[in-house]
Amino acid sequence: MTEGASFATVALLGRCPRCGKGKLFRGVLDIRESCESCGLDLRAHDAGDGPAVAGIFFIGAVTVGLALWVDVRFEPPLWVHAVLWPALVLPLSVLTMRVAKAALVALQWRHRRDSA
Repeated sequence: MTEGASFATVALLGRCPRCGKGKLFRGVLDIRESCESCGLDLRAHDAGDGPAVAGIFFIGAVTVGLALWVDVRFEPPLWVHAVLWPALVLPLSVLTMRVAKAALVALQWRHRRDSA
């Protein structure tokens, strides 16, 4: 980014796209209304369904591949699959959505039409 925080700082650490200091999220996946450090209004930045789609495609493809490999290689009982994959998929999905949401907000801020 030419001005403001680096793209990696915003996406990976969930920081404000303008100052890089304030937290972007209120809670796990909820975007704050404004930055606590610089006062940037974050209400106009909407990530939409993009982060969920990224999670579905990326985590889903990896998980199905791993589940098939584990089933063929180790032949575990069904309960192992029922315990293992949700425990892996849920945290990875939240992490993927959080990073994708922060990245989309950073891109929206970087390519904003107004000069403010």
